[in-house]
Amino acid sequence: MTFPLSRRAAPLLLTSVLALSAAAGRVAAQDAPATQPAAPATAGAASTPAPAAAVPASTTQPGANLRGLWIDAFGPGLKTRAQVAQTVADAERMGVNTLFVQAIRRADCLCLKASVPTVTDADLEKNFDPLRVITTLAHARGMRVIAWASVTGVGNTAAPNTDPAHVLRRHGAEAGMNSWLARRPDGSWQEGRDTWLDAGIPAAAEYMTQAVLSIVRNYPVDGVQLDRIRYPDGDVWGYDPKTLARYRAETGRAGTPAPSDAVWAAWKRQQVTNLVRRITLESKALRPDLWVSAATITYQTAPRAGDLTGFRRTRTYGDVLQDWPEWMRAGLIDLNVLMNYKRDGQPDQAQWFDGWNAFALSVRDRPDGARAAVAAGTAMYLNDPAVTAAQARRSVQTGMGWVGYSYRTPTAGVYGQRESTAQGLKAVQAVLSAPGMPLERPLRWTDEAPTVRGLLGRVTGAVTPGHRTVQAVQGGQVVAETLTDALGYYGFAALPAGKTEVRVSGQRWTDTIPGRGVVRLPDLLIRDAAPVPVLPPRR
Repeated sequence: MTFPLSRRAAPLLLTSVLALSAAAGRVAAQDAPATQPAAPATAGAASTPAPAAAVPASTTQPGANLRGLWIDAFGPGLKTRAQVAQTVADAERMGVNTLFVQAIRRADCLCLKASVPTVTDADLEKNFDPLRVITTLAHARGMRVIAWASVTGVGNTAAPNTDPAHVLRRHGAEAGMNSWLARRPDGSWQEGRDTWLDAGIPAAAEYMTQAVLSIVRNYPVDGVQLDRIRYPDGDVWGYDPKTLARYRAETGRAGTPAPSDAVWAAWKRQQVTNLVRRITLESKALRPDLWVSAATITYQTAPRAGDLTGFRRTRTYGDVLQDWPEWMRAGLIDLNVLMNYKRDGQPDQAQWFDGWNAFALSVRDRPDGARAAVAAGTAMYLNDPAVTAAQARRSVQTGMGWVGYSYRTPTAGVYGQRESTAQGLKAVQAVLSAPGMPLERPLRWTDEAPTVRGLLGRVTGAVTPGHRTVQAVQGGQVVAETLTDALGYYGFAALPAGKTEVRVSGQRWTDTIPGRGVVRLPDLLIRDAAPVPVLPPRR
């Protein structure tokens, strides 16, 4: 989801190198080596772990019954009708109840009805809509479908989309002031072979938002998952001239900030949060019952449970600029799927795995009394089946859900080309369905998304509509505060229903948040006082 390209999926053949490079863009830079890993240190473990305490069949924790698989689009699985039928049948046999299906891959879609073009892939069956067909088949078997979308990650130089309508044809590296790419201080834009859009460029943020919304409008999916909803690794991004100009205008700071500038980092982090907020509230305005999920970063050592100060010292917060505890608290995501890609046999990684799970569980409470759902996403492709089963069991016993990456590379053996996908699926299914294990018995995941209402508005009339403080007042008390985005949008997602006053830039508007649905306020026209010109000195 979020990592250098050589790390994502199992290489198939020498002729499949481009597809492999593309696939790896999602996964394990945080803990795995940059090159294809050797068999995990735990490879010699027993194939069936000893039964532990039985996993509860149900619990009151939201998301606790989630048992999912990521279905990626970088190899077989979604390209033809026959592949999709096989994928759904395999998932049903395995016993999972939710499919996280790669829809928007790199500003292109494994579908036919999105605002982004269809993927250009010679293996994709002509006139075939994988997202529609897999949703239909999965629903018929009682499984939910979450459409997984790469948000800011939009290209790979090894396997570019060749459609003239692709965003990089119009707003790529050579587009001058029309470029939307995230850039370093020296103007460079590639992270390995990957290409990213800058969430701080207003037109790019709008493009990303509309791409996800086109899936929500056109497909009966149960939810969307925001992947690559961040800046690239390295903590040196955001230096496109348009982004810098916005930063200066909104903060009043001059010059070019250093990568270590805390105000600059906080501003960029806010751009990512603004993007999450806009996508979520626009999606909920269309479908209040939709699950909005994010695939989130868990690099290296975890903060202690409840330690938000410790979280702000992590690379998640300071490098890639994700503030996912705030997204959970503010109701901006319903489901946090940690990309907790660790190998138990490697030094400290089992501790990192459990630590991130514990931290996420400790910060899921919201001020409205609801709780965000949390699931551990595990790297099946880095581990043997026994380790995958152990990690899944430890996760669900704490009240979390579980999602495995991935259907196509379910074991380290498949990743290392030592066994076929079918063999890997059979092996991992055997241990996950053993007594006391998460897939021992069928479970349905029927929870309702915790965010089902909200408020969305926009300020207009100002030269600089972004970075303005917006307050929500209920019962005479300020109950929430946020900032407008570059286009003036603001919103709230975890407020109680009822009469709510919005205050921004000296303007006020009162409306009622419904019990279900998103109320859209009329645009608030704000007028900034013109600066008084400096009089020339008297002579």
